[in-house]
Amino acid sequence: MENMSRRGKAASFFVWLAMVVLLFFLLTACAEKTPVRKILRDGSKAVPSSLAVQLQSISHEQVVIDNGLVQVTFSRPEGDVIGINYNDIDNVLEARNELNNRGYWDVVWYEPGNIGTYDKLQSTNFTIISQDENQVEVSFSRTWTLSNRGIQVPLNVDKRYIVRRGISGLYVYAIMERLEGWPDVDMDQIRVVFKLKEDMFHYMAISDSRQRIMPMPEDRNTGFALAYPEAVLLTNPTNPELRGEVDDKYQYSCEDKDNRVHGWIASDQGVGFWLITPSDEFRVAGPNKQDLTSHVGPTTLGMFTSTHYAGKEIDTKYRNGEPWKKVFGPVFIYLNSISAQEEEEIPTLWDDAKEQMLLQVESWPYDFIKSDDFPSKEQRGSVSGQLLVHDRYINERNMWAQSAYVGLAPPGDAGSWQRDSKGYQFWTQADNRGNFVIENVRAGNYSLYAWVPGIIGDYKYYNDISITEGCEIVLDILVYEPPRNGPTLWEIGYPDRTAAEYFVPDPYPTLMNQLYNDQADKFRQYGLWERYADIYRHNDLIFLVGVDDYSQHWFYAHVTRNKGNKTYQATTWQIKFDLENLFNFGNYTLQLALASATDSELQVRFNDEKAYPAHFTTGLIGKDNAIARHGIHGLYRLYCIEVPSYQLHNGNNTIYLTQSRALGTFQGVMYDYIRFEGPTET
Repeated sequence: MENMSRRGKAASFFVWLAMVVLLFFLLTACAEKTPVRKILRDGSKAVPSSLAVQLQSISHEQVVIDNGLVQVTFSRPEGDVIGINYNDIDNVLEARNELNNRGYWDVVWYEPGNIGTYDKLQSTNFTIISQDENQVEVSFSRTWTLSNRGIQVPLNVDKRYIVRRGISGLYVYAIMERLEGWPDVDMDQIRVVFKLKEDMFHYMAISDSRQRIMPMPEDRNTGFALAYPEAVLLTNPTNPELRGEVDDKYQYSCEDKDNRVHGWIASDQGVGFWLITPSDEFRVAGPNKQDLTSHVGPTTLGMFTSTHYAGKEIDTKYRNGEPWKKVFGPVFIYLNSISAQEEEEIPTLWDDAKEQMLLQVESWPYDFIKSDDFPSKEQRGSVSGQLLVHDRYINERNMWAQSAYVGLAPPGDAGSWQRDSKGYQFWTQADNRGNFVIENVRAGNYSLYAWVPGIIGDYKYYNDISITEGCEIVLDILVYEPPRNGPTLWEIGYPDRTAAEYFVPDPYPTLMNQLYNDQADKFRQYGLWERYADIYRHNDLIFLVGVDDYSQHWFYAHVTRNKGNKTYQATTWQIKFDLENLFNFGNYTLQLALASATDSELQVRFNDEKAYPAHFTTGLIGKDNAIARHGIHGLYRLYCIEVPSYQLHNGNNTIYLTQSRALGTFQGVMYDYIRFEGPTET
């Protein structure tokens, strides 16, 4: 019996062992069929996040910082990022480029009367700001002297880089300063640039709906140049599927309020490279300012100052020895990877980049910056309140300023924030009841501004606001009374500071970007301005109030007419409307809001197309260039035009809108909103 028991136990053991082996093979087979979707932020080596940050080496020519996740190499003393080692890739930057053409800062600048040039801000001094097992921060700086006048932009520059423990990336910021009495200068663009490996990064992502496989740089070189250098028709691309498409970096522009994360994916390696901007405080011209993101290169940009979609009306001029100092950034360069290198895994990298962006936004202002010029959360203040709108022709009672954009910016007139490039700005969007909280505001003096979707004009609080360390300012209820002289007789469009609601035509089939086939972003297609002459071959646009639908019958841009042989013709649009019971006293009002203007003069006439001078003219306005750059808006302009009753008729009336400047293709305006008001009711 004892031997029988032993044999039974042995049999049971072998059965158990066989089941374990079978289970092992089953699990292995499943693992082979199911790719692992987990993001490996530490690359493929599973490096412990507790690994200390090391200032690995310092030589006369290079500085190397390593945290086990990324290894970053800088040129010394210039301070360019010349190498990023990640996930067994020796360098995700384009190593074939010169050292100062991989990861670098630059400024477009000029002294008045001179031609603009690039300064790549090559530094002359290297300093270790902080160094321990949790963080290394280094500085590459230079000091401007009068002997450098005409050679370097007159700025003291301190470029800072931070590598942190357990963080898969690099923090980048710069402190720029000009001292009192320094030469006059214009600085039209300030940015940081990263150029990635051309043979590796082919997939670009800007938003959930704007991402795609991109052309190669050589595809642009072999393509057909279009109306301006940035736009190229791809005739013989490396990827045949892109043949016949247009590539233009301005098609990938984005409003700053929406520009939080963008970058590239190397699909074969399962690696993503992302530029995350956690705050807009150091950007210019408010939340609606548009700027570049990523484009063919593969290139990723952190744009801090530019005249794109605004022109020189953005105040980038420094005159009469004006002193100035500003911290740009930090922005975060984030790298991530996936274990399964399959095309369907690409969304995983993008989704993870968005999650990382949210983490960075929540962490703002960062508490690890080692510069006295970057205030901590405790050193900042906040402003809160509620904004209402009072327009008695809409509602006798105050209305909530739903979804209003409310911000603090340097003191100025109402709306001046959209032309400011020198100070800091802090914006938020109010809730459905107009409640707002503006947090993490640097100490200083500001004006409080606002604009409300659906309401014309700009609001400004009557007092300037002084932010001090730790303050929590709670304002009384604010009431905005928008421009209004009388009841609405008719209106065209919706007041949201864009022309997006108007008729955007289909692009030419031979000049398309397949990314923008959907209706929402169709305005980003190339060449839409030329469609005006196709649709209105013999006569200009005529809009019948009460009959026509502005989404179908109001062209998105009031452009010139191309007559051929490089000649252009001014165009005149007509608004026809009936007016019953004309008042013979008082004035009517035409509220005319423009979403953009480029080298334009809009003349307005009432019932007399030949009236000279015009009953109203804007004069020469605008350098937005939003028509060519697919922007749907530039700077906002509002004109309140009084119309004496003697210029109107009982019955049929016509308003003539003439864009009178016609030297080129891209002169024109975009309308935001037009409203015709009756005389004031007493």
